[in-house]
Amino acid sequence: MNRIFTLLIFFFVCSTVYAKGNVDVTAQDTNEVIKLNKQAYDNRLTSPDQTVSYASKALAIAEKAGYDKGIGEAYRVRGIGNYYLNQASAAIHDYLQALSYFSKIKDLRSEAKVYNNIGNLYLDNNYANSLEYLKKALVIAEKLADKQLIGSLYLNIGNVYYRKKSFYQALTYYDKGNEIFSSIKDSVNLIQALQNRGVIYFNLNQYDIAEKLLLAANKAAKERDLNKPVASTNLTLASLYIAQKRFDDAEKIVREGQAYSKAVKDEKLESDYNYTIYQLEAKRKNYERALYYLQMIFRQDSTIYTSNESTQISMLQEQFKQQARQRENELIIQRQQNDRIKFWAVTIVAGLLLVVIALLISNVKRKTVTNTKLTELNEEVSRQKDNLDRVNHHLEEIIDERTKDLQIKNKKLSEYSSYLSHQIRGPIATLRGLMNLEKEGLVDEKECINMMDKCVSDIDQKIIEMSEMLNDTSKNVF
Repeated sequence: MNRIFTLLIFFFVCSTVYAKGNVDVTAQDTNEVIKLNKQAYDNRLTSPDQTVSYASKALAIAEKAGYDKGIGEAYRVRGIGNYYLNQASAAIHDYLQALSYFSKIKDLRSEAKVYNNIGNLYLDNNYANSLEYLKKALVIAEKLADKQLIGSLYLNIGNVYYRKKSFYQALTYYDKGNEIFSSIKDSVNLIQALQNRGVIYFNLNQYDIAEKLLLAANKAAKERDLNKPVASTNLTLASLYIAQKRFDDAEKIVREGQAYSKAVKDEKLESDYNYTIYQLEAKRKNYERALYYLQMIFRQDSTIYTSNESTQISMLQEQFKQQARQRENELIIQRQQNDRIKFWAVTIVAGLLLVVIALLISNVKRKTVTNTKLTELNEEVSRQKDNLDRVNHHLEEIIDERTKDLQIKNKKLSEYSSYLSHQIRGPIATLRGLMNLEKEGLVDEKECINMMDKCVSDIDQKIIEMSEMLNDTSKNVF
């Protein structure tokens, strides 16, 4: 039994040490995943390819550590990087993977972020789908009172209405987003809000307000090295300068914007710049150069392109759903198998426990019987001891009584001896004297015999009295 307890304690200690080691490793990996995901997200507007790289590293570490939240966030951030690199297929794949992990751990806030990202992905090709996802995210964000997410969603919903040419409705959402980001001092999203509002005022032909907002956004983006916003802002500024026939300013801002679009490796932005240059040269009536840039535009007709891209995204979503259903079915089968294994394992363990309980009950019963017998034996020993004590006490009383009787008899013998010395020796002395007188002839023989007879009778009487005295304890010699 002691050996079993020792082994159990050793196993517990080893398990504790092992678990502590795992906790330390997991905590270290978790921190590394969080750090890489943050770096990836921070690079989304500066270097999307770095975003994809950092997020992929975070994903590998998170998968190895079994960190579900980190896996989901790595997929989401990598999807954002692919979105800015115009890789719609890769982006939707990552978003759907992220959504599955966040749904698994019931992380509503992260789910809402993914819905926001998917809404952005549909922004250029399916306004209805885009609004559906963005509003689904907004419901969750408002429920969680997440101001930053609400502000981002306002900007993105505004983008949908902007593309639908509902400029005033778009401006309403942009203003709401701008107000939120000002209150929480979110400088990056404030830049986006400034840019979006500037675009709206440009489309409303309010060029002065538009230029002011766009230049403010451009300056703030440059201060924070946000290449993507700089490139996007410059594109709108170039269109504004062309509309105002400020062709030199337009050319200058286009060249700067092209450099930023190349830095972020955004082929779509580069194509948009080529189209803007085409517009600039056409306005300058430099038709040869305008034709050159027109020939550089490889993008398909916008209607066909958006239709194909939307269809592709939808097909990927459906494929993902089918794969998810298949995985769910496989998991159900696996769970059923595991349940059967667990059932038999529990049954075996329960049987062993019943055997152990039966043995314990039997052991307890045996101990109870043994204890009962020991109790009865102890009671019997106690009774025997009490009887022995009573016998010893009785023997002591007998010994005391006999001792007292012997003491009395010894006393009587002593008294008898004394009596003999005083009572019997007198007649004997008289007999001796009479014998001496008779020998000397000084006394008559008959008289001597009578006197001797009297002395013998006295002696006999004294002996009888002595015998009576010895047998009668109530009498004293004197």
